[in-house]
Amino acid sequence: MPSRRIVGIAGCPGSGKSTLAIGLVSEHPDTHVLVPMDGFHLDDEQLRRLGRADRKGAPDTFDVDGYVALLERIRSEPDNTVYAPRFDRRIEASIAQAIAVEPHHTTVITEGNYLMHDDGGWERVRPLLDECWYVACDETTRLARLVERHIEHGRSPAEAAEWVRDVDEPNAVVIRATIDSADTIIRS
Repeated sequence: MPSRRIVGIAGCPGSGKSTLAIGLVSEHPDTHVLVPMDGFHLDDEQLRRLGRADRKGAPDTFDVDGYVALLERIRSEPDNTVYAPRFDRRIEASIAQAIAVEPHHTTVITEGNYLMHDDGGWERVRPLLDECWYVACDETTRLARLVERHIEHGRSPAEAAEWVRDVDEPNAVVIRATIDSADTIIRS
């Protein structure tokens, strides 16, 4: 049975983890595939039903059980194609089965905020990773990236700054607390 490694890339929102992950996969397109945690965002309809729409991106706004199940399948079924969802920021929703993890993919890169979080079901993720890297970034740069991202996706500058302050930054506190669980810290 071919071996397959799962490498996690964690970090605060806007730290550059997606950019790093995309770069790694583009350097090794025949053997690497990217499976972002963001594909497991709960749909906006479910977030409204649960009263969590105003905190999208917090640990409890994801289907952690689905993400864990996917990682387990990726690990245990290296000879099968395993499909994964992808989050599309243009429509703010996940697209089912958008990513194919095929038998020739010997390295799966998964990136997301809570790969090393130790609560709410997330504690089951870290043991499924062969290694996990933490991307750290200058805070001024990270915050500017976040505000710009929110503006690009339709928020006014004031709304973007408010979302970063009230939602992204409380999440960043949770994420930063996990840095000691990283195998490697990468400065972006």
